Amino acid sequence: MEKPKNIPENAGVYLFKDKKGTVIYVGKAKNLKNRVSSYFSNSLLPKTAQMIQNANSISFINVSSEFEALLLEANLIKKYKPKYNIALKDDKSPLYIGITNEKLPRVITLRKSEIKNWDLKAKNIFGPYLSGYAAKGVLSRIRKVFPFSTHLPSEKICIYKQIGLCDPCPSEVNTKELRNKYLKNVRGVKNILNGKLGTVKKDLESQIKDYSKEEKFEEAAKIKRQLEFFERLTFTPDFEIENYLENPNLLEDIRQEELESLKKVLIQFLPLQKLSRIECFDVAHLAGSFPTASMVTLINGEPEKRFYRHFKVYQKKKNSDVDSMREIITRRLKHLGDWGVPDLIIIDGGKPQLSKVHDLLEEKEIPFIGLAKQFETIVILKDKKFYEVRANGANLRLLQRIRDEAHRFARRLHHKQVSDSLISNFDEGLKERNG
Repeated sequence: MEKPKNIPENAGVYLFKDKKGTVIYVGKAKNLKNRVSSYFSNSLLPKTAQMIQNANSISFINVSSEFEALLLEANLIKKYKPKYNIALKDDKSPLYIGITNEKLPRVITLRKSEIKNWDLKAKNIFGPYLSGYAAKGVLSRIRKVFPFSTHLPSEKICIYKQIGLCDPCPSEVNTKELRNKYLKNVRGVKNILNGKLGTVKKDLESQIKDYSKEEKFEEAAKIKRQLEFFERLTFTPDFEIENYLENPNLLEDIRQEELESLKKVLIQFLPLQKLSRIECFDVAHLAGSFPTASMVTLINGEPEKRFYRHFKVYQKKKNSDVDSMREIITRRLKHLGDWGVPDLIIIDGGKPQLSKVHDLLEEKEIPFIGLAKQFETIVILKDKKFYEVRANGANLRLLQRIRDEAHRFARRLHHKQVSDSLISNFDEGLKERNG
């Protein structure tokens, strides 16, 4: 088969199919374009080359995170049982995740041949995962949300208890309250492995409300941290993984919902015609040293990396975020002809940043907002008056996603500059020492 055109660049799952439309291989990728393109190189292993020869078409399911891709891949392999997923494993069978049928259940990994040696219910076996990396990667992420145990009770608590990954440790479960907490964590693990992400989010939010009503604020804070860890795993925690199986275009629908939600909030203040292209700007520096800035771009709600830009900051007040932002916006506006015109600009910051750049953007008649970090507040400057609106729901997901991407991209250049400086100073030191 020929290499497909217009391969998505985001995370997702890909399915190779034969002439009859039968799924013969399922894979996941953090970047679908990079991964799928590798199948059309000249250096394939024999078994992989044979699979490509037998493939007639390929389809994609876009998801919002690598973690979702891992869960969806396992679901699809279980559903279709593609022959090449096993054939390409060489001498090892896929790995499964199991939850034992014990008073204090353990979370374990095992091969298919080992399943019969354990007392496991069919509904508590998850997978297959094509590699130990995939299965253990899923568990390492889940464990930060719901600590679990891999061992039986003993006389001493384990080391994982001390770092919060086995809490409560089965070796300390001696009360009904601790046992309930232990089983609640196991239930959370099971729900995530089943792809019930929306259920997990609702359960955690419900616990926070209950503890708050009872004025158990410390417990509420702990659950809030769990929820924050969980939301970092996926950008669509209101949905279930099985929804992707029912609707392969689910992510596009989610992105459209996010854009409509944001437009509904902003249209009250700004003359928005459309929200096809959104740009976000962020500044990074370390106590004023090596200041850099980023521009990241979403097209129809998805990152479009060919429109990303890095900036080195040259203005004298290196530790002034507002002056740096004005410099960057000034430079950006010089490229409206060749870089394109955004429908909305998002400034990472609040009133000071907006005050510094509003004259530049109003002159070009480009709608703009700020995003204040502390309470995820949308800040709008209109007719010399500030308006603040709390982001929530679908528009909050969109704003957090583009803001986090701008942070990541700005730090990337900043860290490179710091690293280059350290290496340069080290080399100079060696030259001086060696004369």
